[in-house]
Order: sequence, then C-alpha cells, then structure tokens
Amino acid sequence: MAIFIIRRLLQGVIVLLAVSLICFLIFRYMGDPVLTLAGRYATQTEIEEVRKVFGLDQPTYVQYVRFLWNAGHGNFGKSYVSRVPALGLILERFPATLELATTAMCMAFSLGLGLGVLVSLKPYAWHSRLVMAASLGGISIPTFLTGILLIMGCSVYLNILPPFGRGDTMQIGAWRTGFLTMDGILHLILPALTLAMYQLAVLLRLTRAGMREVLAEEYIKTAWSKGLPPVKVIFKHALRNVMIPVVTMAGLQFGELISFAIVTETIFQWPGMGNLLLTSIYETDQPVIVTYIMLAAFIIITINIIVDILYAVLNPKIRYD
Repeated sequence: MAIFIIRRLLQGVIVLLAVSLICFLIFRYMGDPVLTLAGRYATQTEIEEVRKVFGLDQPTYVQYVRFLWNAGHGNFGKSYVSRVPALGLILERFPATLELATTAMCMAFSLGLGLGVLVSLKPYAWHSRLVMAASLGGISIPTFLTGILLIMGCSVYLNILPPFGRGDTMQIGAWRTGFLTMDGILHLILPALTLAMYQLAVLLRLTRAGMREVLAEEYIKTAWSKGLPPVKVIFKHALRNVMIPVVTMAGLQFGELISFAIVTETIFQWPGMGNLLLTSIYETDQPVIVTYIMLAAFIIITINIIVDILYAVLNPKIRYD
C-alpha cells in the first residue's frame, strides 16, 4: 500500500506540473499582464518599468521556474481588482463552497444509494418505476433550470425557504460556517439540493444496475437458501460488491462539486469560489483564475488518491503491493 501511495503521489505531482504549465501560459499569453498592471493610460516608459519590476522581460523558462517557485510557496500574485493575494481571496471563499459541496454530496450519496437498493429489490413495482422516471428527469434537466424551479416553488410560491445568499454565519478561528445557525442551514438547503440532483440520479442508476447484476449471482442465491437475514444478504454480501464503482463515481463527483459549482453558486448568489471565478473571468483577473485552476487540480487529485485507498477498505481482496 505504501508503494502504491507514493506512486500515486508522484503521478499527482506530474499532473500538477502539467496544470501549472497551462496556468503559466494562461497568465503569460492570454493578454499582456503588464498592460493590466500598468493601467490603461500608462506611458511606454511606465510599461517597460513594470515589465522589468515583475521580471516579465526575462526569458520564458526563467519566468516559468519563478512561477513554480512562487506557486510552491503559495504566492500566486495579487488580484488585479482587489489588490490582495489571490490565494487568500480564494481561501476566504473556500468554506462556503466546501460546506455546499459536502452537503450536496451527502444528500446525493445517501439518497442515491438507498433508493438504488430499494428499486433493485422490486424493479417492476410502481414505486420503482416512479423513482426511475424521476431519476431520468434529474439527469436530463439542466442545473440552472432545477435551481430556478426550486426557487419558484419553495421561495416564491410556498415562501418556506430563502431564495439566495448564505444567511447568518459564525466565525470559528479562520473558518466561517453556516452549519451552526438555523438561518445558515435554511439558506443551504436549496443550493445543496440543486447541486445534488444530477449526482443523486447518476448514483441511483449506478447502484440499481450493480445491485441487479449482483443479486442474480450464485453466491447471493446460496445466501438466500441458507436462510440468512435479508439485511445481511443485501447489505453485507450484495451491496459491498457494488460499492467500488459507486465510491469511484462519488469521489469524482465530489471533486467536481467543490471545483465547479459555478452555475449553482451564481443562481443562488452563494459567496463561494465558483462565484468568485465567474466574476474574475468577467474582469480578466488572471491571478485569481490561475490560483483557482491550481487549487481545483490539487483538490481533485487528492480526492482520487483517497478513493483509490478506499478500494482496499471496501474489498479486502484488493492489494496494491
């Protein structure tokens, strides 16, 4: 296991280097950063001075090595708009995005797994057909439309949940959370449900397909014939063998939820990283965009490594050494 983890970490470093090269090219060649730093009305002398101060007059490979060195120390430059460190600006929004993604993933995983098992046991019952039809709608309906419909139903017509914002939060050290206030929890429900809809439908259909295949295996029939309790047959013998693809998909989805919840955060005006990224794209704030991409790549790689380790926990037959 140790050798496997080291190998995966090395692969992750290689991927991060590739992402860093892409980020450097974005920063260096998608518009001249000197013009942004110097200002629209800067003279040619001032432009050359800024270019020299920031080392943008040096060879490209020197600039890239300096970019890697600064990135390794958490220095991605300052935001062109707010003039504060880009990493600090994103980390300030990170708690909101993480809480939203975690809540959505918990909803999707628990409901998707539970409903997937339920419909696999009686696939032709009316309630199973209803659940599968709803899951098809969850996959087909775009996220922005789901969010709008939830706002119209729960906020405009029923007036039971707030339509936007994060609500009241509490500061715990460097972390600002909405989990500890009722207003924060109420504001979290609609965006989390919107973000979870597609993931829930995918996990439900994946669990159902895996369970129907496993329930037809001979060892499951043997377990039934021995008179084992249904809970033991379903959850210990059947579901455990379905969990590996489900956990794989859930891990990939969780990384995507953290890194790419842009649409949901925009609809509900959620003060997270995705909302910040969209604003930075509009304002051509390159340091913030580059920092976001690097952080998203790091999060996704880390989650993938954790999922690979969980394989051995779910199935003792899997050994990496």
